[in-house]
Amino acid sequence: MYARLWYPLGEDAGIPDEDGMTKRSRYEREQRDASNARVKQITAEWERAVPPDRAAAFAQQVEAARARGPLPPKPDMAPGTIPNPPRPGNEPRPPKKEETRRSRY
Repeated sequence: MYARLWYPLGEDAGIPDEDGMTKRSRYEREQRDASNARVKQITAEWERAVPPDRAAAFAQQVEAARARGPLPPKPDMAPGTIPNPPRPGNEPRPPKKEETRRSRY
C-alpha cells in the first residue's frame, strides 16, 4: 500500500560510514581466502609452464607498466558532456567576413 522510498546511505549520501569498511561474515572471509589461495596456485602453475625467455619479457613489460603509473585524471566536466567532435555535416559555420556584408542604412 505504501511505497518505500530509497534514501542514499553511506558514501552515496555524502556521509562517510562509521568505520569506512564493509563487514563480512566468516563464511565470506573464508571464501575470499580460498579464492586468493587458488589464484596464487594458478599463477604459480602458469609461471612454471611459461618458457623462461617469455616469462622474463612479460616481467619486464609488467615492471614498465607499473613504473608508468596510473593514467592522469580526466578533465573535470559536467556529466554527459563528452568532448566529441561535431558530426559530419554539422560543423560550425565560419564567421562572415566584414567585406562581404552589405551595410544597412
